[in-house]
Amino acid sequence: MKSIDVLTVQTGSLNLGNKQYAIRQALFVDSKAEKIEGQSSVTIQTAQTSMIIRHIRSGKEVEEFGKLPSVIETELGNLLTTTIFVKYNYKTEIEENLLQDIFISALPNGFLQNRYNPTPKDTFWRAGRNAPTLEEAFRVRIAYNLLKRKANWRVQKIPMSPIDFIWDE
Repeated sequence: MKSIDVLTVQTGSLNLGNKQYAIRQALFVDSKAEKIEGQSSVTIQTAQTSMIIRHIRSGKEVEEFGKLPSVIETELGNLLTTTIFVKYNYKTEIEENLLQDIFISALPNGFLQNRYNPTPKDTFWRAGRNAPTLEEAFRVRIAYNLLKRKANWRVQKIPMSPIDFIWDE
């Protein structure tokens, strides 16, 4: 994702059949490809979430604030921020990469903090692929199995043909 300074926002609204439930949203989509061995999670940066990232890292409780606001103000009015990750998992063959599956995950908005990540022990986060000892920027991983336990629909695995795809409720 690009920084908010050069923001291109896809806007829309969620309408459940009744206008009083419509929610205007700013949709952020990050897509990446990774070898199949990493298919159980997706790595994100703090700029991609409005949540407080609460988890255990190296035996210590971590509380890192996301840098994306829960709501952004635009010329269109206030928009709820929504972040979607699309991850392409591939297997390396002799001269090609073969797409195995695609994971789509919907990261909860910071307004849902108490439901999805109230404490470092009640979490769906895992340590990211950064080295604090080298002063690398903080990153964290969304553990798909843990997020699915909280809301099954938030993580979808789309296998490649000939396996049929059925949306998880």
